[in-house]
Amino acid sequence: MSNLVYILNGPNLNLLGRREPEIYGADTLEDVAGRCTEVAKTEGLTVEQRQSNHEGQLIDWIHDARDKAAGIIINPGAYTHTSIAILDALSAFGGPVIELHISQVHRRERFRHHSYVSRRADVVIAGCGVHGYELAVLHMAKLLQG
Repeated sequence: MSNLVYILNGPNLNLLGRREPEIYGADTLEDVAGRCTEVAKTEGLTVEQRQSNHEGQLIDWIHDARDKAAGIIINPGAYTHTSIAILDALSAFGGPVIELHISQVHRRERFRHHSYVSRRADVVIAGCGVHGYELAVLHMAKLLQG
């Protein structure tokens, strides 16, 4: 079995550390990626981390994961609340899926309370800040161990 986990990040996460730091913190996506790589190593996993502002690109990566990855950790950003297409792509993936949000979305605007992705996710992590990424990698290791 593959030990590869895709970590996919949706729109505006490339601005992490610069966009609304009062909500998302000061760490950049590169900072987060480095910590996830280290945690993954301790758990015997390899992570491949990607970010796109384009829905179709995220879907293509989810399709790619079907043949290459054991699991997917996804922070779909605003596509969480709008993308049936991402839900459909995730539904075609056979491994575990963790949905991740930096902020506690249920304490924010009402439109953020609904997630299409949650219908497929095995686990949802929200409100832990960027530390949620490390928690997601740790939990993915548990899911993959059975």
